[in-house]
Amino acid sequence: MDVPLLSDWNGEAARAFGVAVERGGMQDVAARSAFLIEDGETVVASWMLGRELPDLDAVIAAARTSG
Repeated sequence: MDVPLLSDWNGEAARAFGVAVERGGMQDVAARSAFLIEDGETVVASWMLGRELPDLDAVIAAARTSG
């Protein structure tokens, strides 16, 4: 799988994906997140993560309903 790198120095992508947080006094830092992507281009679900993995049952359910 090819995954391009993204530089989001102004936080635009983090805000657009709804994963922007304040960390260390900096605004619009991307939180650790997981995204379910369909056909390589459409985000069908997302989860903001702490130190835990996403709820795998929720990921599987989202994948089943997206296709």
